[in-house]
Amino acid sequence: MAAEQVAELASVAPPQGTMPARSYLESDAPRLSLNGVWKFRLHAGIRQAPQDGWQSGGDRPDFGDLPVPSSWPMHGHGTPWYTNVQYPFAVEPPHVPDANPVGDLFVEFEAGPEYFPAALIRFDGIESAGTVWLNGTLLGTTRGSRLAHEFDATGVLVPGRNVLAVQVAQFSAASYVEDQDMWWLPGIFRDVTLQARPSDGLDDVFVHADYDHRSGEGILRVEASREGQPAAAVVRVPELGLELPAGEEHRLPGVDPWSAELPRLYDATVSTAGETVSVQLGFRSISIEDAQFKVNGRRILLRGVNRHEHHPKLGRAVPREVMESELRLMKQHNINAIRTSHYPPHPDLLALADQLGFYVVLECDLETHGFEQGGWKQNPSADPQWQAALVDRMSRTVERDKNHASVVIWSLGNEAGTGENLAAMSRWTKLRDPSRPIHYEGDWSSAYVDVYSRMYASQAETELIGQGVEPPLDDADLDARRRAMPFVLCEYVHAMGNGPGGMSEYQELFHRHPRLMGGFVWEWLEHGITRTGPDGQEYFVYGGDFGEEVHDGNFVTDGLVDANRVPRPGLLDFKKVIEPLTIEVAADWSGFTLTNRFDFADTSGLEFRYTVEADGETVDGGLVDVAPVAPQESAAVRLPAGLLERTGQTPAVLTVSAVLTEDTAWADAGHEVAWGQESANLPLAPTAVGALAPEAGASQRAAGAGVEVEGDLLRLGPAVFDRATGQPVRLGDAAVEGLRLLLWRAPTDNDLGAEWGSPDPRPVATQWMDAGLNRMHVRLVGISSRPAEGGGEELVVRTRVAAAGKQFGVLAEYVWTSDGDTVSLQTTVKPVGSWVNAGWPVPWARIGVEIVMGSATKSVEWFGQGPHHSYPDTGQGTKLGWYDLPLKDMDVEYVRPQESGARSGVYSAALELDAGRLTIDGELFALTVRPYSLAVLDAATHRPDLVPDGRSYVYLDHAVHGVGTAACGPGVLEGYRLAPREAEFSFVFAVTQST
Repeated sequence: MAAEQVAELASVAPPQGTMPARSYLESDAPRLSLNGVWKFRLHAGIRQAPQDGWQSGGDRPDFGDLPVPSSWPMHGHGTPWYTNVQYPFAVEPPHVPDANPVGDLFVEFEAGPEYFPAALIRFDGIESAGTVWLNGTLLGTTRGSRLAHEFDATGVLVPGRNVLAVQVAQFSAASYVEDQDMWWLPGIFRDVTLQARPSDGLDDVFVHADYDHRSGEGILRVEASREGQPAAAVVRVPELGLELPAGEEHRLPGVDPWSAELPRLYDATVSTAGETVSVQLGFRSISIEDAQFKVNGRRILLRGVNRHEHHPKLGRAVPREVMESELRLMKQHNINAIRTSHYPPHPDLLALADQLGFYVVLECDLETHGFEQGGWKQNPSADPQWQAALVDRMSRTVERDKNHASVVIWSLGNEAGTGENLAAMSRWTKLRDPSRPIHYEGDWSSAYVDVYSRMYASQAETELIGQGVEPPLDDADLDARRRAMPFVLCEYVHAMGNGPGGMSEYQELFHRHPRLMGGFVWEWLEHGITRTGPDGQEYFVYGGDFGEEVHDGNFVTDGLVDANRVPRPGLLDFKKVIEPLTIEVAADWSGFTLTNRFDFADTSGLEFRYTVEADGETVDGGLVDVAPVAPQESAAVRLPAGLLERTGQTPAVLTVSAVLTEDTAWADAGHEVAWGQESANLPLAPTAVGALAPEAGASQRAAGAGVEVEGDLLRLGPAVFDRATGQPVRLGDAAVEGLRLLLWRAPTDNDLGAEWGSPDPRPVATQWMDAGLNRMHVRLVGISSRPAEGGGEELVVRTRVAAAGKQFGVLAEYVWTSDGDTVSLQTTVKPVGSWVNAGWPVPWARIGVEIVMGSATKSVEWFGQGPHHSYPDTGQGTKLGWYDLPLKDMDVEYVRPQESGARSGVYSAALELDAGRLTIDGELFALTVRPYSLAVLDAATHRPDLVPDGRSYVYLDHAVHGVGTAACGPGVLEGYRLAPREAEFSFVFAVTQST
């Protein structure tokens, strides 16, 4: 028997014993959820699984309890395993390893008379292979972890007590085609139901709800079937007063079309004498014209994300309320499209997408990426023996979800190479549903798809494609065919750790070139798994933290939201980049230009508010009357007169926001959809600015302080220095433990990635480390004083900073002055030395200073961009304003600790220290404050490694290298790279008692 089971697990055939694939239907026929507590035991492999009649249930002391749906490693049985490309077992298809965890599960339930004479049992998800018994009778097997399987229970189900048993193997031949970038998590992870089948009921329904944008008519035809033949059924749409036989086409004038912006649905029923099925109709058309992707006759721009299904505590078993919260969060951040990477989602997600409004690229459960490492040899996509199984996967994908208006594109899979089996999947799909285009990124020649797709193409390459001047294919016919297709970035701006950078440049191209459909950020959700530390605090872990033999580390923790669905700064920036309205405020504050980038919705559901802030106080504001602006149109809007004049010479900011006027299904009234800003009276040089400045009048200030010698110390106004090193040791009453020039940062995930298309294949972090930026040493050149302009003296500290073994370095000169109350620092940086006669060989991470204060920081105030962090190629979602945050909220808790938390475009800041209030003014600097050192941050691998030491580490940066997306994709664009250069920058410091 064990040998037969081993052979079954290695079978490449489609599942056995399953009923024909069909739609996921909401029926009035009786159904019983079999979710709940099941009995469970785990074996090391199929050969270790005893043949002891467990399928009949009963009192089994060797079985424990396990909730279903669930991923059993999340409940303490075995461990999760993460790989991206590589398989977690030897690649010898179709064989699987002997070390292959196998779970036995059973549940007892009562079947009432309503389930006779006919019933079926449905599984919505089993990973990766299940064998199913009912009352000891074999029903069949499952293949396709994220695909539905239905088994005929007629004649096996009995009145009263029944036992449903399933044996689940973690790995099977099917695992070779399920090599998606995610955790391997076995179990029955989606719903299990018993469904009655009326003798005169419906087996399937196929709704065709088209829309003629020229006439404004809906075109409805509903196919109803029973045992493979058309069924006599009646279709009713009460709101439209419609009743017609199934199979007939009917044109309906004046219907409201469905779109992601206006997701209009009509409730309908399809009925026979024995069963009524409820469906929601969304009338919409999909077309490709002039190399443009269109819905209802209009070119559509996809502002999308790739979405995996993951829960940090439950694994693959994601509750419906969590899915719904995700989609609401997406809508709140202007996202209008989802690619279901890389498999069909739980059916509930698509019902929510219909109702809330999303364009969905629905992907088949197929990926064979691990075969790329062997040159695609034995790839199932090209192996004839796999064709039936792969076509079966595609057919069940299409059949289950064909009635959803939100599904606008079918995708054959992901990163599965190419081959005849994919072409066969495409042919089947076109025959079954010619209304939707077909997508598959791996078909670069676009021989069997309708949409040209790439992942991580650079901005430059994307522009060439948008212009239609990309390099030609060798085959002229295929080249002509591809140039007639719209182009989509099915994955782009890889959102791993700090980033992604360069989003705006892509979006500008999408708006400029109609051929570009938009794209899908990789990815929506990080796949962290929750672990509790010794202190009781939860944090996320990743690949390798479970002792996996091979793994891909923290590559699984990439997303616009963390595993708990908390937005990362990248999501806040993405919201701004893709906002469906642009608000350009005039420099004189007289008005603004409003451009409606919606495809179907006008602006009547929005109201426009303006707010004027001066010195951190709101001094004016109100509503602006704006007539509705049609889609893709612009309007000039006047603001109340005199707004700018009323601010005087005070630094001030005008913000205009577009907000919802009423509650919607996805956000409350007042939710901000888009905004624009303009500022005035901003300081040009570092001086104490407004509310953040120390309270000291001009009469209290000296014209200029001199340098005084006090034993081993030097005093300059409120600052005290070490006489031997020139290092500051005190600012007012606050101890200073160090100041240094800094060119290094703790590498981000993107810094650690190889920059695609770069002449230097090394990750930029490797370049920095090879150049020694992380191990720079200081040599004191000299300390001196000299007269200062305007009176008093300057303290001048000259240093040379370089790494061991390197000829190149930096001359850093610090010039300190004081007016008696404040102390000013002017820093001059000059690269010196040579490296193969080419100067500095690498870009720098930053140009700035680190100041270590001897006391902890409680909170940080600043006037600059905020409230979240920003870098040269990110921060689009930040606003200029006055902010005050506790120190803990200044950091971004990325799963793998890295550079983060910088507030850029800062004019003035104040730190509430235990020892007083430190104010800092500067020339548009970036501010970062941490309670632990850069060395601690650099060495950390998980959040608990970051232990505060009672100090404050303050980073004041004149310039910063961008972040890019090199973790998987293009690196930092040239305009955001920090080339070594001379620099000069200044800051003004003061310490006063805390208020």
